[in-house]
Amino acid sequence: MPMSPASAPLARRAMAYVLAGGRGSHLLELTDKRVKPAVYFGAKSRIIDFALSNALNSGIRHIAVATQYKAHSLIRHLQRGWNFFRSERNESFDILTASQRVSETMWYEGTADAVYQNIDILESYDPEFIVILAGDHIYKMDYELMLQQHVSQSADVTVGCLEVPRMEAVGFGVMAIDETDRIVSFLEKPADPPGMPDKPDLAFASMGIYVFNTRFLFEQLRRDAAEPGSSRLRQGYHPYLVEHGKAVAHRFTHSCVRSSAEAEAYWRDVGTLDAYWAANIDLTQAAPGLDLYDTDWPIWTYAEITPPAKLTQDGSGQGEEIDSILSSGCIVSGAILRRSLLFTGARVHSGAHLEEAVVLPGAEIARSAWPSKVVVDRSMGIPEGLVVGEDPDTDRQRFRRTESGVCLITQPMVDRIE
Repeated sequence: MPMSPASAPLARRAMAYVLAGGRGSHLLELTDKRVKPAVYFGAKSRIIDFALSNALNSGIRHIAVATQYKAHSLIRHLQRGWNFFRSERNESFDILTASQRVSETMWYEGTADAVYQNIDILESYDPEFIVILAGDHIYKMDYELMLQQHVSQSADVTVGCLEVPRMEAVGFGVMAIDETDRIVSFLEKPADPPGMPDKPDLAFASMGIYVFNTRFLFEQLRRDAAEPGSSRLRQGYHPYLVEHGKAVAHRFTHSCVRSSAEAEAYWRDVGTLDAYWAANIDLTQAAPGLDLYDTDWPIWTYAEITPPAKLTQDGSGQGEEIDSILSSGCIVSGAILRRSLLFTGARVHSGAHLEEAVVLPGAEIARSAWPSKVVVDRSMGIPEGLVVGEDPDTDRQRFRRTESGVCLITQPMVDRIE
């Protein structure tokens, strides 16, 4: 017997709107040619795949992605990997570029403005709820549970929030809440973040995830646009809606998805080179914080047609792989890998020694090269005998090196080595 509309999952009455326009400048040359949500992660995925997979696994069947800067790589990935939605099944997947539809001089000016400029497209699907997502974080979350809280508390907007140590919240947008988790004020990067009523040592930090009643959101955006000189709401939701609507906080711990192998709720912003490297290398542990092998909550992505990975000792008896991840199409011949992660189609030749290396798709590590604590950009070559990770001064002159010693290596950097 089919479910009645009242008993159907709320996700089927929702549309996910994924914001994927951020430059990601703190990832340095990794975002020279691609926007942050399009950066590779976890041996075969892109960062945006996590938000999209969460929406799909939660039961949402109408998804739109707003793009802006350096969008070609992202759009190509979405077209190849997310083209299985079918209109005859009442599904949709739209890529909404910043096409200056409202003004010939206006690009997206913020989260709410990216919604406002596409109201007519979103409205044509007639969703009861809009789930607005940042496309640049790594996590697993069931948005159906957030929608259920939104409805049960009769909220106008529900904001996904992380519990973080209070003084670590100074770099976030912080919610002050009452005992019912209603938001009473919003503070942007406060010097003294307010604690939670039940956990005063922790603060509530915004995850950039929102559930709105669609009609309420669109009415507020149109009202704001009609006021001469007003752009308060379109530049940011929080302060206005906290004052003029019912805004409640949703605790990530209530809807995070964890397999039996995951001990804690996992959420990462991989927006710096150090954070990006660390999150990838953490996956090589025997029991990582993020379980990518959870078949109950798969991370969907573009599945390239590639041969299997291949490990050989090239007749020399050399070759060792310890705590490493190899994606399909990789060939490792007589090399040593320790705590390293190789994306699709990477090649490692005889005598090479990789330690804590993140090697992006199609990169090639030549014979006897010794890169350690590195991120190697895609489709590039590490020359024979190159050593990285032993001499900080030399590494700093040649590559992008962080204070913690992580080196980003790109082809132009290698080409400049004398």
